[in-house]
Amino acid sequence: MAEGRRRQGPPREGRRLPLRKSLLGRLLAVSALVAACSVAATAWLAVQTTSGAIKQEQGQNLTDDARIYHTLLGHAATRPQWDGVEKTVADLARQYGRRITLTTQRREPIADSATQKSPPALPAKASAVVDPLSADTALTPGAQQVEGDTDRIDPRAVGPFRLPSAERTQLRTSADRTVDCLRQYGLAADILDSPGGRPRIQVVGNDIDRIEGTRCSLDALDRPTATETKALTALNQLADACLKRQGKAGVRLSLDLSWTRYPAPDSSGEPRPIPAAPIVRGPAGSAEDRAVASCVGTARREQLGSYVSSPALLFIADPDGTTVPGFDLSPGNTARIAGVAALVLALTVGASVLAATRLVRPLHALTGAAQRMKDGETSAPVPVTADNEIGRLAAAFNDMSAHRARLEVQRRAMVSDVAHELRTPLSNIRGWLEAAQDGLADPDPAFVSSLLEEAVQLQHIIDDLQDLAEADAGALRLHLEAVRIDELLAQVAAAHQAGADTAGVTLKVSAADAPAAAVDLIADPVRLRQAVGNLVSNAVRHTPQGGTVTLRAYADGDLAVVEVADTGSGIPADDLPHVFDRFWRAEKSRSRRTGGSGLGLSIVRKLAETHGGSADAASTAGEGSVFALRIPAAGPEPGAAMNADTKPTAI
Repeated sequence: MAEGRRRQGPPREGRRLPLRKSLLGRLLAVSALVAACSVAATAWLAVQTTSGAIKQEQGQNLTDDARIYHTLLGHAATRPQWDGVEKTVADLARQYGRRITLTTQRREPIADSATQKSPPALPAKASAVVDPLSADTALTPGAQQVEGDTDRIDPRAVGPFRLPSAERTQLRTSADRTVDCLRQYGLAADILDSPGGRPRIQVVGNDIDRIEGTRCSLDALDRPTATETKALTALNQLADACLKRQGKAGVRLSLDLSWTRYPAPDSSGEPRPIPAAPIVRGPAGSAEDRAVASCVGTARREQLGSYVSSPALLFIADPDGTTVPGFDLSPGNTARIAGVAALVLALTVGASVLAATRLVRPLHALTGAAQRMKDGETSAPVPVTADNEIGRLAAAFNDMSAHRARLEVQRRAMVSDVAHELRTPLSNIRGWLEAAQDGLADPDPAFVSSLLEEAVQLQHIIDDLQDLAEADAGALRLHLEAVRIDELLAQVAAAHQAGADTAGVTLKVSAADAPAAAVDLIADPVRLRQAVGNLVSNAVRHTPQGGTVTLRAYADGDLAVVEVADTGSGIPADDLPHVFDRFWRAEKSRSRRTGGSGLGLSIVRKLAETHGGSADAASTAGEGSVFALRIPAAGPEPGAAMNADTKPTAI
């Protein structure tokens, strides 16, 4: 018992479920999860998109900055002063849509593309330093650099190596002759001009070795001109002076700035003659080579210093003065993103709470009403507030509750009727037996016959109740056969003829529709005779002496219709809908003598429905009634006769 008491049913209306198990809690959890995922996905997509756009813009800006720097570096490499750079700066600013400013290293303005009277202040850090003798290789990858030298000199800074017009023309003529000669050998070549004006022959495919198999000479192009010889001699002297200060032997520079080292002095201190195979610097770069490279670089800068512009600071910014945009996920930005995410989550949760509360409130009302119904209490209808799924559920629940209340009333009435029907014959039997026990009645044949009549009535009521219970439970089995309606009606009339004669009622089978009545019908002959017999018995009981009860059958489409008509007093219109209800009698006195048990017509309707048909009644007060059975001629549908056994034999 204790264990049974511990097993509790569903929670009552006042007992709330934990939030984690309730529908409200689940809705909140799902909405919060969806909102969090949406915020995270949106933030990730925004960051990725913004970062990609910024990177693309930064890449474009970097490319533009490199072009600006390269142009200004070329200006500085070919001019000893910054004169005339203002036009170049203005053209570049207009082309790239940027603000370009050049200043000295002391931030004294040289040129500025800003047109405002009071332009924005320059950034604290310059974008680059424009120095042709120390070019930024990140912005100018083509800057010439002597191997081993850490200095970077722009290749356009040639200084005294720039050829005059006469020498250029002479070298160009020699280059044209050489190209024409190579064409005779099937070699295609182009002439490229170096920044100093010296032409250079480039064979298509860079296959220089093929020139050696021709008679085309490149000697005229390899020999330095008078201008180049003079400049190279001056450069060589500057480099030797640098090496001498370091106690090292001098070098002989070539036009391509490679060098040949003098042999070290002998024991007598005299320099050794230069061998036929000169000692050139190796690719590995020894300490001697690094010292020579450093001195050559120093000599070049010293020689070019008067031919190029002085170093200048370059500032590149947007026209409004801002620098290149970037994505700064600072603590402030992080806090703003977190705040927006929290606001979105709060709004989502708030909206979910509102929606879930409106959704859960009618469910709570339904739960309370169902619990009160379970406890046997009378429950008021659940209010239907909207025409949606919950509203329709509430309406369906109200209909179910009303139907259950009607069924409960019918159940109680049925129990009362059954008790009344059983109490009357049992009271009679008990009264006769007590009278016999007290010696007030003799157990003669009439006494025994009276007791038997009451017992038969009890058995009849019990059998009717059993038939109804089986029909309600779907356990009523049908043994289907081919039945001839005319023969079945004749059998029923013969069975009830004696009772009709006793009551003074004429019982007949109508022959007007004999051809139609001769059709076959798939049905259970026993149950069908029972249904028709109940109708005939009810008609004879309610037809006065001298009246007539008529049986007839006819076909109505796919239906076989069996009618039992009487010339009795009829049924009032208000009582007609209840004639098939259990324990209903036309006489309110509930007399078993004229009213029967009150179950016969209910059994008729159940048997008709079991066959897949229906039963109905029509009546006119003072003229009589007509009860009809409408049965499918082909038999019940498979779903309506799940317990049917078909036997194709005729009775």
